Amino acid sequence: MKNSPTSNQALYGPMQHKTFAGALSAFFAEECPSIGGTRTREILVRSIVEIVDKFHPETTNLKSGQIHWATVDKSATSSYGKRISQTPMTSVILDLVKSDDITDRIAGKPLRDLKRDAVARLCQQADSQGGCLTLAELGILLKIAPATASNYAKQWEATNGSLLPRRGTIHDMGPTLTHKSEICRKLFLEGKSVEQVCRETCHSPGAVNRYITDFKRVLQCRLKGLSVEETAFAVKMSKPLVEQYHNLFAEYAQHNPKLEELLNHHPKL
Repeated sequence: MKNSPTSNQALYGPMQHKTFAGALSAFFAEECPSIGGTRTREILVRSIVEIVDKFHPETTNLKSGQIHWATVDKSATSSYGKRISQTPMTSVILDLVKSDDITDRIAGKPLRDLKRDAVARLCQQADSQGGCLTLAELGILLKIAPATASNYAKQWEATNGSLLPRRGTIHDMGPTLTHKSEICRKLFLEGKSVEQVCRETCHSPGAVNRYITDFKRVLQCRLKGLSVEETAFAVKMSKPLVEQYHNLFAEYAQHNPKLEELLNHHPKL
């Protein structure tokens, strides 16, 4: 009987594959599927890594406080059941400690504020270099729990009015609707353009347009009187996600008379 992974294995295990060897293995699996099975690829990857280490000994031009980190490529596509070993990787250089951190600490800036700003800095630096960090990675880098990293990210976003580019938002992963809600609010309540929303939420035009489509599809089902279960089946979404969109409709109706009128036109809803 196969043992289920522990919560820590599920949370931190994928980081074991975020290496040069992991990126090479994912490349062979994606681009050369006929090269052989997993064991064959492992032997090939191990041999290539040994050759690279032999002919390209490690050197570094990193500044004090910087770290080299391997993470998921921002341009990678996510899908249900896709393993981290099948996902393209990239390498980024992050400022784990900056001189400003020391200056701020001397001035008495609270440690929690330093870590909150560090979460934002690492996310933005990884994004600018084509990578995207997870909350688990931020937790490892800053020696905090992923939930704490999430809280810091939310605090920064609330203060600055924009979303941080992390994997959950960039690749539309995770159970929350936070980034979708922010995108829909900017589009449907604030009347901002797709280009403005892309800049403020670190999303591609394709992702923003997908949220617009999903919002409208669920709303149309709602206005036709479909139940949550019927809507989930019709638009191929999970029931919790449909319910979250319904909650957005109720919230937005308070600020959008036209939407409120549409919803009130269907009292059985």
